[in-house]
This record gives sequence, structure tokens and C-alpha cells, in this order.
Amino acid sequence: PPPYTGVWMGDSKLCAIGVHCRNHITSHGLALNCCTDLTWFEHIVPCGLEGKGVTSLSHELGHHVAVSHVLQPFLDSFQEVFDCTLVSSEGPG
Repeated sequence: PPPYTGVWMGDSKLCAIGVHCRNHITSHGLALNCCTDLTWFEHIVPCGLEGKGVTSLSHELGHHVAVSHVLQPFLDSFQEVFDCTLVSSEGPG
């Protein structure tokens, strides 16, 4: 919920988005909870947000959602939204 970043389902964060700048280098990323073991979040204050929870696609949809099922549709949508072509830095194999 505003003003918090990320993707939310009610008061629970489904996806974290972050940017880090240090020594003139910027890094960024996101963490989409697909089939995350949510019990780990019981021991911390996720993202430093008191009173907010964490959820996953598997929890919200009521069935196992593997990263492998989400990755290609996510990448396709990313390319479409940002009008770009993604290039893998990994070699064959």
C-alpha cells in the first residue's frame, strides 16, 4: 500500500523492489516470492516495516507456483512494458 514500494496483496508484500547506489555504482533488483518458505519471515521485520506481512504466489493462489513457471512470462512482460530486448550473459550449458 502507498507509500511503500513493491507489489502488495493487502498488507502483505508479494514482491520487493530495490535500488542501491554506492561509489558511483547503481544496482537494482526485485524479489518475487513464488514458493518461498514464509516461516522465515516470522523471525524478522521484513523490509523494516512493522505490522506488515509477506506473502507468495503459492500462498495466494493456493497451489505450488515454481519459479520456472513464472520466469518466462515475467521476462516477456518486462520486455513488453519497457520496450526492450533482454540479453543473457550466460553462455551455453
